[in-house]
Amino acid sequence: MSNNPAPDAISVRIKDACRMTGIGRSKFYELIATGEVEIVKIGAMTLVPTDSLRKLIERGRQGEEK
Repeated sequence: MSNNPAPDAISVRIKDACRMTGIGRSKFYELIATGEVEIVKIGAMTLVPTDSLRKLIERGRQGEEK
């Protein structure tokens, strides 16, 4: 498996989501806990839909808290 998710990936692992957004792991888990970032569990794997990351960044650009 590549270290860089494909640009058109529909989901990424948390490690990659943190790298893509520049958000630290602890803060990222806080965002998941508050529902600001969506996750999908498949077995033991936790995936983050890339559209959820885009929405998070867009809200940040607009100055919204949630």
